[in-house]
Amino acid sequence: MPYIKDYGKAENINFLASSKYVSYTYQISDEDVTANEQGRKIVKAGTPYPANDATAIGIVFTDTDVTQGPQPGAVLVDAWILEARLPVALAAAAKTSLAAKSDIKFKQNV
Repeated sequence: MPYIKDYGKAENINFLASSKYVSYTYQISDEDVTANEQGRKIVKAGTPYPANDATAIGIVFTDTDVTQGPQPGAVLVDAWILEARLPVALAAAAKTSLAAKSDIKFKQNV
């Protein structure tokens, strides 16, 4: 019997402005992540990695479940992003850091 549990439907808004991107695997931390209504700790796709401050080096590419502790996850380091579609507003320090430490570029919604 497989160990599968249905946690409901997941909906993600596409925040990529181009089909070309580069992502690397990083360890996604479970610190400061609030559990959702099912008790799961999910780091949403589009979240700055590792934090929304001057340490940002990329954008989390896919939802990552960190309920059981830190987990490997895909982090975009080279991509065109639609900033208005990200789940959290980027801090000015995070935007500056992304420009300096990665090839993340931002495009306005049209």
